Amino acid sequence: MDSDQNPDNVFNVLVASDIHLGYGEKDPIRGDDSFNTFEEILQLANQKEVDLILLGGDLFHDNKPSPQCIHRCLTLLRRYCMGDRPVTVEFLSDQAENFQHCMHPVVNYEDPNLNISIPVYSIHGNHDDPSGFGRIATLDLLSASGLINYFGKWTDLTQIQISPLLLQKGSSRLAIYGLSYIKDERLSRLFRDKKVIMLRPKECEDEWFNILMVHQNRVMRGPNNHLPESAIDKFMDLVIWGHEHECRVDPEWNGEFHVIQPGSPVATSLCDGEAVEKFVTILKIQKREFFPEKIKLKTVRPFVMDSLNLSNCTLNRTDGLLSEEVQLYLTERVEDLIRRSQDKLTGHRKQPTLPLIRLRVTYSEELEYFNPIRFGQQFTDRVANPTDMILLKRERKEKKVKTEDLLDRDAIKNVIDNEEEMLGEEWGSRAETVVERYFTEGGESKQLKVLSVRGLAEAVKRFIDKGDNDAIADITSHQIKKTMKYIQDKNIVADADTVTEEIENFRLYRLQRSEEETKDAEIVLDNRKRAPTYGNPDATISSDSDSDHSAINGSVQPAAVQSTSRGGRGA
Repeated sequence: MDSDQNPDNVFNVLVASDIHLGYGEKDPIRGDDSFNTFEEILQLANQKEVDLILLGGDLFHDNKPSPQCIHRCLTLLRRYCMGDRPVTVEFLSDQAENFQHCMHPVVNYEDPNLNISIPVYSIHGNHDDPSGFGRIATLDLLSASGLINYFGKWTDLTQIQISPLLLQKGSSRLAIYGLSYIKDERLSRLFRDKKVIMLRPKECEDEWFNILMVHQNRVMRGPNNHLPESAIDKFMDLVIWGHEHECRVDPEWNGEFHVIQPGSPVATSLCDGEAVEKFVTILKIQKREFFPEKIKLKTVRPFVMDSLNLSNCTLNRTDGLLSEEVQLYLTERVEDLIRRSQDKLTGHRKQPTLPLIRLRVTYSEELEYFNPIRFGQQFTDRVANPTDMILLKRERKEKKVKTEDLLDRDAIKNVIDNEEEMLGEEWGSRAETVVERYFTEGGESKQLKVLSVRGLAEAVKRFIDKGDNDAIADITSHQIKKTMKYIQDKNIVADADTVTEEIENFRLYRLQRSEEETKDAEIVLDNRKRAPTYGNPDATISSDSDSDHSAINGSVQPAAVQSTSRGGRGA
């Protein structure tokens, strides 16, 4: 795009994603990180006089953020997005269609009761998705306040028809398609069945610059656990990809369209993808061309990580002193990482100076092991995360496992020790898969009799993703009551053999309806009357489940199931 073009024909759009407001907000050291960086992003929008801000989901870390978190967010949006500067962008599409889920379906800068200088448009992610009674997201509250234009929310998940936001500035036209987070397996089915339809403007179809906002897995984590770029309509010019936390703001051409991955400006998991430099990008769009300007964020906490294998290190392997020798060696390595973190200081007055440090240490001998938390205490005043600074991993050893013991305790421990930090924000999804495999492929002795595998897996996922300490206990209690209700309704003779057989019949019935079991668990966990857990600093990011919210309850009346012998396995 030529530099001498008329600015009245050029859109200036700031793009950011995965801000995770409220992450670790009760942590006295890291509690302000997300708010400081969000404020910097809004300040940049003002300094650059952008026409609008696009957010790619996960504005909040929790779908039920604390009142303090919501208050701080509203305060920042009011401070930087309201004012007298006129908005020179025309909104052409049907607002009642674009914002049909809103009580007041009007773009905020055309509301006569508001004085908006920078309109903010946002889809929701897997962390701030609608849940519970009424399916209200925190973004609905921000929309009702008039500070955010919330779009791309879907209530009918049997078919998705995306009507774009149509904007015009001078001779340039912009169509923005919003696809808020939908569980990957469900979205994969919708694309496969051709039930995701993207509408196009009837007039001057080829004059629009088309942007798609998505919040899904981009990396393939299974055949149905990501959104393949090949599934996206080819008329798109640019896809803005939320959810993935690695910052890749330089446009990537895949042969059909460009992809920009803003990443997360706040490190919510200590993995390689979070250790890269953090940027936002400003898109200058004129007609069918765009030019990105990436801007480095200066308030991001320094984060340095490294890995080493003790087998490759020169150590004095004296019996009885090996652990002490290892700790002396690692102390030197941590000191080096702290020195390296100083290079990431920008001088911004709100940039935290205590760095995040992660050293992954692989050991092979038991004598090399030590207590990483106690080790980190010597760096309490010098790093932001002394308790999880060191990640110890036992070196993997190939081991033949019998079929009936496919996933034993050692196997699960191996997954936890070796894959959590590599998977980063997808650890919750991986843990869910491990639970399902353990109970479905682990042989007769591992079969669940009363609890359903899908329900337990969903509870484990909630526990890891959102720090929901009650999820497992609540789903266990619900499923026990559900099984008791089933047996009571059968009016059987109360002897042990008959009860055991009916429990097995009920287990087989639920195995045949695994999706219903997942929906049931989602509804139970979403609709509990409990105080939400706020600010779990140890929770990592991963895909959270959305729900169809069908009418499923604990009273189940399955069709007659062929009786099996006691203890028989399901197909």
